[in-house]
Amino acid sequence: MDTKSDSALVEQAARRAGPGARTALRALLSDFAEDGGRALRLGTGLLGSADPLVRRAGCELLAEAAGRHESGVREAVTTAVLALAAGQDPDHQVQRAAVRALGAGQDARAVPVLLALAGHPDAEVRRAVAEALPTVSTDDPGPVLPALIRLTGDADPEVRNWATFALGFQIDADSPEVRAALWSRTTDEDAAAREEGVRGLARRRDPRAVPLIAELLDDEAGAHVLTFRAAAILGAAELLPHLEHYDPADPGVADALAGCDPAARARDEAFAAALLDALHRRAPDSDAAVHAERFETGLTLTLTVAGEILHWSVEGLSGRSAGAPERAAALVLASLPDGRA
Repeated sequence: MDTKSDSALVEQAARRAGPGARTALRALLSDFAEDGGRALRLGTGLLGSADPLVRRAGCELLAEAAGRHESGVREAVTTAVLALAAGQDPDHQVQRAAVRALGAGQDARAVPVLLALAGHPDAEVRRAVAEALPTVSTDDPGPVLPALIRLTGDADPEVRNWATFALGFQIDADSPEVRAALWSRTTDEDAAAREEGVRGLARRRDPRAVPLIAELLDDEAGAHVLTFRAAAILGAAELLPHLEHYDPADPGVADALAGCDPAARARDEAFAAALLDALHRRAPDSDAAVHAERFETGLTLTLTVAGEILHWSVEGLSGRSAGAPERAAALVLASLPDGRA
């Protein structure tokens, strides 16, 4: 394996111009990314090039590798790219590629650098930051919220669109400030940013979103799958007439219909209550509970076993047991390591 030969191939491809040049480069980088170690050695070396085209290719290779491999490669990618991104490369295309590599790395160490780049003069860099912030802040979104909120009001519509999607659908956070930012986008002149604002507000079960989701469902062109998802979470019976002309077999439609149907919700809740009763009869000492996720649909059964919290979808248990709570309880207990709580 000759790193110099690999570097020469990438450098030549990166500098090539004309139709198809970028496609050929992406194909080459994709091949190299298959081997995580090889991609790390090659990509890290390319970052030191004086040629911005080559530095950009190095970032793209590392991003590709981070997307294909596990945490060890991702951590190494973040380590390699952090210094370049923090130095704010003078070439904006390199900076965009560096930000995307940090996003692919999914490493919280990138948060301070990305926050510093949230005010970058290049709109594409700011858009890349909006895309990357949710992936590096899954454990604690708090530090990135002010930046994302600012980006939802960016002068560039694509930045607003991606930042509103990140804030509304990728980040699990709710506050008056978050809702105000999402509400502001519901009147955005850009249709994509406007839809993301509506869906993000609905995901927080804000009643102001009900007529706005209805409008999206009534669009002659049809609704986005995330609009159905938002409708399911919002769970407003008023949306049923706006959903009924959709095919329940289409992605997201059945969940939206079930989420907005009071009778369906009542059946799910009754099954969940009966399931808890059955579990407590079969295993009186079990610590079982049913709860609803704030930002998701459906009910979740939790059971604490030896200090570990185990989870089951109540809907899934209902389907597997043909709606029989006693059978569902037996399925749960049989799946435990020792067959009991």
